[in-house]
Amino acid sequence: MPLPTAPELRGWTHSYSGKVRDLYVPVEGPDDTLLVVASNRVSAFDFVLEPPIPGKGALLTKLSNWWFSRIDMPNHLADSKSAPTVPSEVADRSMLSRRLKMYPIECVVRGALTGSGFLEYQQTGAVCGIELPPGIEDGDLLETPIYTPAYKAPFGQHDENISFERSVELVGREVAAALRDASTRIFAAARDLAAERGVILADTKFEFGRDPETGDLLLADEVLTSDSSRYWDASVYFDAALSGEERLASFDKQIVRNWLRSNWDQQGVPPVLPEEIVAQTQERYRELYTRLTGETWA
Repeated sequence: MPLPTAPELRGWTHSYSGKVRDLYVPVEGPDDTLLVVASNRVSAFDFVLEPPIPGKGALLTKLSNWWFSRIDMPNHLADSKSAPTVPSEVADRSMLSRRLKMYPIECVVRGALTGSGFLEYQQTGAVCGIELPPGIEDGDLLETPIYTPAYKAPFGQHDENISFERSVELVGREVAAALRDASTRIFAAARDLAAERGVILADTKFEFGRDPETGDLLLADEVLTSDSSRYWDASVYFDAALSGEERLASFDKQIVRNWLRSNWDQQGVPPVLPEEIVAQTQERYRELYTRLTGETWA
């Protein structure tokens, strides 16, 4: 799958593109600074889809920053006065970041069992090597959240769920334990805050890097957004009259996934998303932002 085309930005050189973000380095200035630009692209089943979701990059960037200000842990955000000015055309969807040594692990924490975790549980009775009690249904909340890391595969390849011991092999026991402990601690605090706002944080993924100068562990990338997390409406979830997928309607691109499952056999290039699916997805992103922050997204 070809890399998405990234826009040219004055003062910055394009360095890398993922499914939804573009990275830039300064043409002149400090070599320890990156510009992380969140696009409006939407991906599903390892494909970047058309058309993009209008305003998505700016909304998720602002939500990330909202969470960064409430998480008790150092993060990747930089305030480099010597870096080039962030171009106005991407200012609302950009983050100035310190250049870190990123760990190749997606640190997934699950407070509920659904998605790929539930499928693995159905097949083995465990998730990433963690044995779970029998009888868990899709979407059930777990008494204690579980840490289920994944190996972050190169662009165009599938991420791989791994055991904690496999993460130890990748990064060493001390780092693996630090990643696990930071992830579960942040998840617990975020879950409690979301609950105060009538939202269930079902699961999320974090990414971390190491500051090359200090060796400190830093929270990086996006955090607790609709793209990196699964949120459910608590009032809908606990409505005894609802069951199955209806109670698990999430504030993210699940609408896109559901439409693709019904209209595409996952062979070849995926179809173009209809306007109504794009609009519905955009509205779910906006609703979560308002629920969590109390601010209306224009």
